[in-house]
Amino acid sequence: MSHSEETAQPDAKAYLKLRLTALQYQVTQEAATEPAFQNAYWNNHREGIYVDIVSGKPLFSSKDKFDSGCGWPSFSKALDGQDVVEKEDRSHGMVRTEVRSKVADSHLGHLFNDGPGPTGLRYCINSASLRFVAMEDLEKEGYGSYLPIFGKQPTKTETATLAGGCFWGMQELLREQPGVISTKVGYTGGSLSHAKYEDVRTGRTGHAESIEIAFDPTKTSFEAILRFFFRMHDPTTSNRQGNDIGSQYRSAIFYHDDTQRLVAERVKADVDASHKWPRPIVTEITPAGAFWSAEDYHQDYLQKHPGGYTCHYVRP
Repeated sequence: MSHSEETAQPDAKAYLKLRLTALQYQVTQEAATEPAFQNAYWNNHREGIYVDIVSGKPLFSSKDKFDSGCGWPSFSKALDGQDVVEKEDRSHGMVRTEVRSKVADSHLGHLFNDGPGPTGLRYCINSASLRFVAMEDLEKEGYGSYLPIFGKQPTKTETATLAGGCFWGMQELLREQPGVISTKVGYTGGSLSHAKYEDVRTGRTGHAESIEIAFDPTKTSFEAILRFFFRMHDPTTSNRQGNDIGSQYRSAIFYHDDTQRLVAERVKADVDASHKWPRPIVTEITPAGAFWSAEDYHQDYLQKHPGGYTCHYVRP
């Protein structure tokens, strides 16, 4: 039995209807337009970036936002032109340029040629298609690379990549650890490029459901994270964690350099010798390889669905 049997993957559109508000769905999926001057960001002057409400992909920056008087958020340019696409729109008896997000294909708004210099452009965007991430939250939400836009430098981080069963429960516990800046669930340790959940769930790709952790080495350490890791899952069950059975649910540490390998070997030996677990530790220690991010509905799953399925808890 796997967590996929506990909570099956929903149809993409049905899932979006559950996750988005009615207005967000109508705007992004049905090209509706929200009311002018009655939306979240038309008058927002805080520093930060605006990401696609569907995919989380960064699209616009407050540095390029201006007051156009139209009642919708207006930007003179996109944050990265490759992530926003333009399409001809002949609806409502006129010809306009529609703006959509490339990754999620969300309807965002329209592009006009009446903006300020130097571009002369006005990206007129629906607030409902966006989520604002304040400058002070960029790092903890995984957007630290955009801090230089605001004259800030991201914290020097290190990465830990771990597997220990269903990644929903792992992420929920690890995200709260001191020094952890951001977490992302995904698939690693297998042979298939661009792995997706439907591939990994078969147990035939060699991937493990994993979590990639960015942490501040001045506030915690790889060793501290590993010692917590060995308390939050059962490292003695081969290819199994709770009700989840299969190689994709194995216990593994994917080290990023020789220092991490040595630390992992030492901590594993310490935990084994402590006899806190009645059976031998079977956690694999293996080089880190390509990490493929899991689908959006898997990210921060238990934040979106409190009380959802998990087999993880912290032992003494």
